[in-house]
Amino acid sequence: MKITEVVHAYGHVLINSTHKTTLMITKDGTLTKRGDCIVAVKADKGAADLSNDFKAYAKRSDAVIALTIHKEGIEEIVKARGDPRLSFTKPRDIVVRKSNFVCGRTIAIGADKAACDLSRRLIEDLRNPRQRVKITFVVEAPHLKEA
Repeated sequence: MKITEVVHAYGHVLINSTHKTTLMITKDGTLTKRGDCIVAVKADKGAADLSNDFKAYAKRSDAVIALTIHKEGIEEIVKARGDPRLSFTKPRDIVVRKSNFVCGRTIAIGADKAACDLSRRLIEDLRNPRQRVKITFVVEAPHLKEA
């Protein structure tokens, strides 16, 4: 069984995406140079806004979560996993982590990529504040049967 969430966001002139362990999408429209894990701003959803079905599946220890960043001509895929400790309580941000650390904005852990691992061509394009990006999250719980 798969549950899909789509988030739309924008680029920002200060996006540099150099963080080695996380990547983040935020509803905030402003960004400082310290926000080196941020890949997109002005998102239309934060962790708390994701559907109850998505949250329930992502909290399973066998959940597989794929994040795909779509920008005309470029598609970047990040694979991660769910965890029963995920709480989805933060309304402003969505964070995917390589580590096992969990907080209210974490929606996946054990990722195979962080901000620094993303295509530099994509990051260059995301430095344009008018650049719109579509981010698709798909959570799959392999041991659940279709209803």
